[in-house]
Amino acid sequence: MAFALGGVLALTALGAARAARAQAPAGPANGAPLMRAALQTVAPVDLQRYAGLWYEQARLPNRFQKDCTGQVSAEYTPLPDGTVHVLNRCERTDGHVDEAIGIARPVAVTGQPGAGRLKVRFAPTWLGWLPFVWGDYWILKLDRDYQVSLVGTPDREYLWVLSRAPQLDEATLQAELDYARSLGFDTDRVVRNAQ
Repeated sequence: MAFALGGVLALTALGAARAARAQAPAGPANGAPLMRAALQTVAPVDLQRYAGLWYEQARLPNRFQKDCTGQVSAEYTPLPDGTVHVLNRCERTDGHVDEAIGIARPVAVTGQPGAGRLKVRFAPTWLGWLPFVWGDYWILKLDRDYQVSLVGTPDREYLWVLSRAPQLDEATLQAELDYARSLGFDTDRVVRNAQ
């Protein structure tokens, strides 16, 4: 009897929840849809042209850059085996510069040769066989001259605006952030770099 009563109560609660969802607006309070389309990457990306020094202009906050308060840069160097050497630098408040050395490898995307999808690893080489040490690096937007790049992750947790120039003009930076917002990134939380 108690089991049957519990089942009836559970079904009643489920019905009430369904009814409430049916009357709820289609998305969150800010009007964004509940379902987001899968992110698309730039294709093709010429990694030889993408190579070189990039300056971070803005990012979504993340734990591995929490101490970065000054200039942040990334330098990419293509290697003969098709991977890319990555050197990230960030200046802390005390003036010290932290460096992180990693490796990036292109990810093949069916029907999109040269797609701007890479996996990046900063863990030691001997841990490279572990899938969780590789992070997504998706090039979401790239100008024709390879001067400004918008990079993010498919879960929309990480985002970076990069440029060849140490300082990007406000209009260009805002255009990149507006585009990122249109893709579903929470640009209200973006941290802008003090260059």
